[in-house]
Amino acid sequence: MDTTVDRSPEIFEFEPARLRGLPARFEAQRIAFGPVVFQCVRTAWKSGLLKHIEEAGAPGAEVGTLAKSVALSAYAISVVLETALSAGVVKRVDGRYTLTRVGDNVLHDELTQINIDYIHDVCYKGLFMLDESLREEKPLGLKALGDWATIYEGLSELPEPARTSWFNFDHYYSDSAFADALEYVFARHPRHLVDIGANTGKWASQCLLHDPEVRVTLLDLPIQLERARAALEDRGLIERATLYPIDILDTNAAFPGNADAVWMSQFLTCFSLDTVGEIFRRATDSLADGGSVWVLDTFWDRQKYGIASYCLINTSPYFTSMASGNSKMHESAPVVACAERNGLRLADIRDGLGICHSLLRFEKVS
Repeated sequence: MDTTVDRSPEIFEFEPARLRGLPARFEAQRIAFGPVVFQCVRTAWKSGLLKHIEEAGAPGAEVGTLAKSVALSAYAISVVLETALSAGVVKRVDGRYTLTRVGDNVLHDELTQINIDYIHDVCYKGLFMLDESLREEKPLGLKALGDWATIYEGLSELPEPARTSWFNFDHYYSDSAFADALEYVFARHPRHLVDIGANTGKWASQCLLHDPEVRVTLLDLPIQLERARAALEDRGLIERATLYPIDILDTNAAFPGNADAVWMSQFLTCFSLDTVGEIFRRATDSLADGGSVWVLDTFWDRQKYGIASYCLINTSPYFTSMASGNSKMHESAPVVACAERNGLRLADIRDGLGICHSLLRFEKVS
C-alpha cells in the first residue's frame, strides 16, 4: 500500500527550459497553429486519406491517386496532407505520401480516436468561450451544445455526435478500471453499496452481477436514473437496486444511510473543491459502522507515464468551458485533504488500475 500523495511524473518528453532560439520559437508556433493541425489531421483520418495511404504501402500514394478514392479534390487533399506532413503524421518522398508511426496511431489507436472525437464533437466550439468561462467560472461554452446550467443536466439529450463521443470518452476511461476495482471493494464484503453519480448504471450492474447478495442504491439526477433503470431492467437486476434521485449540488440533500460502501467513480472531477468537501461530509454521515468511502478517479499527479498526465491535465478546460465552470482534473492531495476535513482518513491507495486510475479508500475517523 502506497498512501503517499505526491508521485507526479515528468509530463514532458522534452525540457522546455533547455530550448533556446529557433527550437523554442518553433514549439511556440506549434501551439499557435495547434487548432489548424488538429482539424486537418482529423479530416485526414475521417475522410479515409490515412487509410488509403496505409494501403498503398511502402511505395506511397500520390495526391492524384488519392483524389480518385476519397470525396476530396486534389486541392483539398494537398491542403490536408501538407499540414499532416508538418505534424509528422505522414512522410513524403518524390510526391508520394506514406504513413508514419504517429499517423498509424491516429488511424488505429482507440485512445487517440476517442480523444479526437471527444475534443471535436464535445469541446471544440465551446472552448472558444474558455476565457469568459474562466473569468465567470461558468460553463459558457455549453451553449454550443444546448441550454443547460451544466452538461450533466443534458447528457441524455446531447445532440449527436456529441452524445456518443461524450459517453465513449467517459466509458473508455472508467470501464477499464472496473474489473480491478471490484476485487478490492468486494474483498470487504459490502451488503449495501451507495453509488453516487451512477450515470448509466454500468458500475451498479457490475456490482449486482458480481455479488448476488449486495444491494445498490444509485444516486443521480432523475433523467440519468431513467437510463440506469432501463439498463438494470434489461439485465434483470432492478430488484436489488434502489433509485435515489438527487441534486448533488443541494448540500441539504442527505445521502441514504447504513452504507457499507460509498462509491464515486470519475465523479469528484465534476465539482469544485468546496463542493467535494460537502460531498465527503454527506458520505461520512451515510456510512455504517466499518464502512468505507471509495473514490476511483484519474489524478494526474499519480500517473506512471507522462502521456496520461498530459491527457488528463488538458481535459480540465472542458470542465471549465463545457461542464460546470469550476471543476477540473484534480490532483490527489487536495481531494485527500477535503476528505480529512470532513471526518475521513485515507486508509489505502491503489494506483495503476485500468488505463490511468487510482482507487482511494477512506474510513470514518472514530
